[in-house]
Amino acid sequence: MIWSLIKVLLFVAAIAGLTYGAGVLMDTGGGIRIDMLGMEYTLKPLAAAITLLLLLAGLWLLLKLVGLLVAVLRFLNGDETAISRYFDRNRERKGYQALTDGLMALASGEGRVALSRATKADKLLDRPELTTLLIAQAAEMSGDTKRASEAYKLLLDDNKSRFVGVRGLMRQKMAEGDTATALKLAEKAFALKPKHGEIQETLLGLQTGQGDWKGARVTLGAKLKSGALPKDVFRRRDAVLALQEASGVIDESASIEAREAAIEANRLSPDLIPAAVLAARSYISRGDARNATKVLRKAWSVQPHPDLAAAFAEIAPNESVTDRLKRFRVLTKLSPDHIETRLLLAELNITAEEFPAARRALGDLATSHPNARTLAIMAAVERGEGADDAVIRGWLARALTAPRGPQWCCDKCQAIHSQWVPICENCAGFDTLSWREPADASGPSATGSELLPLIIGKPEQPVITRDDGADDGAEDAEIVLDDQGDKAEK
Repeated sequence: MIWSLIKVLLFVAAIAGLTYGAGVLMDTGGGIRIDMLGMEYTLKPLAAAITLLLLLAGLWLLLKLVGLLVAVLRFLNGDETAISRYFDRNRERKGYQALTDGLMALASGEGRVALSRATKADKLLDRPELTTLLIAQAAEMSGDTKRASEAYKLLLDDNKSRFVGVRGLMRQKMAEGDTATALKLAEKAFALKPKHGEIQETLLGLQTGQGDWKGARVTLGAKLKSGALPKDVFRRRDAVLALQEASGVIDESASIEAREAAIEANRLSPDLIPAAVLAARSYISRGDARNATKVLRKAWSVQPHPDLAAAFAEIAPNESVTDRLKRFRVLTKLSPDHIETRLLLAELNITAEEFPAARRALGDLATSHPNARTLAIMAAVERGEGADDAVIRGWLARALTAPRGPQWCCDKCQAIHSQWVPICENCAGFDTLSWREPADASGPSATGSELLPLIIGKPEQPVITRDDGADDGAEDAEIVLDDQGDKAEK
């Protein structure tokens, strides 16, 4: 309020001053005489003052016109001027608007629209690190792989965008199935950014896919250092890689380094069954039965497995059946209630023709946990004890249609493998196989073998004999189960 009053007073004072000055000039006598081009002009003081002001205004206008002319000439010459800056700002505004529209179109899944806006932004803006990347991604989305590849190659020229270019080309080669080139590009990207999680995982997958186990172990170590992998997981996966690095240990021409690698794999992860088997066979090849037994015992105590039993048998391949049964007590006394231990005991006793002992070891597995192996062992026990062929055929018929039991199953895609492999053949998952029963083992077989009992006849029910304990030699009474499950006594 006060400032407004002050401005009004100042304006009134200025007008009053100019009026007073004009009055003074009008009352002043004399004037200014100008002689120019044979003409004489006489100006009174007021007119002279007005003329002077007009001359100053004209001079200012002339200077502005000259400056404008100079700016136009500089603009035409390509120099930076106010005019060029005006057009530059206008072009930059349009360029950023096109860039924004391209990003929005890319996020919306409109590849062709995004490519069109990116091309326009590239013409208007001098920001290739932004527009070239947008062109590459938009071209990929729209299916123009050639243009996308050209855009990614342009990014390689700048240190700031080189990693993005290498990564983009790597992903293109992976999509094309060119894993060899993709591996080289992944190695370059890893050299640029060794702590990049996606590149670490991609490089590890490509190296394992190409069988570069040594390089994969280096990459795995980098993941551990960057904190992307827990230490226990690192040890397990490093053991898997060491195991594959020593995959030739069972060959006659296997080097000492390969044999030591197998032992190292078992040391890193004693519960890795294939590593324990290879390490044991490495010791066996050197005649070191003591260490081979030690390795297999430790692995069996963690998880009993048929492959461990097979390797344990290789320690003394020429021993007698009785000696083998005694020697295997080293394993069978470990985890005696485990299904695999009971099955192993049953098989060993069958080999030794100790059929009652085999039946005791098998217990009720044929009924409580029926699968192809338990039922086949039960059929062997029945044959060894002299059972009728119909009974044996009944057990074998059930074995044909029963689940196979534990197998190497992928925890990621549930695919079943006949042997352990580091990479799932179905989903390419790394170290995803575990020894267990499949998630869903039900359903008809591909060959229709579930119809076999109808062809060979219904399996006879087990016959249970009962001794009445009489001293006078009375005949034993047999209890059999009829078709309805009722008991009938003869």
